[in-house]
Amino acid sequence: MNARTAPPSSGYGIRCARPAEARAVAALLARAFADDPVMTWMIPGPACRARRTAVYFRLAQRQQRPRAGGVRVAATGGGRLLAAALWSGPGRWKTSAVQELAAVPHYARAFGPRGLPRAADVQNALHEVHPDAPHWYLSTLGTDPALQGAGIGSALVREQLAHCDRLGEPAYLESSRASNVPFYERFGFRVTREIRLPDDGPALWTMWREPGRRTGPAAGGPARHPRR
Repeated sequence: MNARTAPPSSGYGIRCARPAEARAVAALLARAFADDPVMTWMIPGPACRARRTAVYFRLAQRQQRPRAGGVRVAATGGGRLLAAALWSGPGRWKTSAVQELAAVPHYARAFGPRGLPRAADVQNALHEVHPDAPHWYLSTLGTDPALQGAGIGSALVREQLAHCDRLGEPAYLESSRASNVPFYERFGFRVTREIRLPDDGPALWTMWREPGRRTGPAAGGPARHPRR
């Protein structure tokens, strides 16, 4: 079990990730998702999971970076990364067929021969039920394991949801942990569907938030944030 530590005394801010931080963001997300049910199902071998997961999150960032503000981080003034989120704006969540084809070798490297079919199952299951209505999509949120429960991941979510409310636009995500559902509900998200992956795979919960949904005072409270 990871020991929890207090947030940096110098504080932190939320900003767009810099291209030079791609490896550090990927490493942070790999740590945050080390015991995520969907990630461990796709990459069952513990010996190589951290490396493969980092490869996947480097690919995910490359697909996000053409989108303005797609990769956001909570970071100290000295550059220490504390948490990261991958957001896609309305109509921009899905990569093109050309991008997907170009990404196949990277997916193979990330998931290996055993995990690649499972990764495809996850992608197909999520794409099949993804809403058509315009929305902001939170595909990934992860906090450094030593800082989970300190409200840093909450700050990343609140920052974008405030933007959604100003624009009058909804938001959508999938939670890979039942224990994270109440965390997102405090921000005004509501479960719309449960997805059960094949071959006795884990479940995911799709969640939708209308703009202007009131969030309770506990929204900044302790919660674990790793999710897919």
